[in-house]
Amino acid sequence: MIDPKVLDELAKRLAETLPAGVRSLQGDVSKNFHAALESAFARLDLVTREEFDAQAAVLARTRAKLEQIEQQLRELEQQLPPGPSGGG
Repeated sequence: MIDPKVLDELAKRLAETLPAGVRSLQGDVSKNFHAALESAFARLDLVTREEFDAQAAVLARTRAKLEQIEQQLRELEQQLPPGPSGGG
């Protein structure tokens, strides 16, 4: 999930872009921006950097294991005697 401090800062920056007449409502607008941003980010189904890095590490290990198994399979296939020669 997105860090609440980041959401607060983003909501504050958005509120600061409003015209001067609306800035008197800045506190309410900032809260509304914060709620809208939080809702939007929640729908995006984002993951934290730590979660992403952990899954990337799992994927790298899986790829390495797959390459190892493929190599073992090639070696075993080379040890097999040649198959029948398709004659009939």
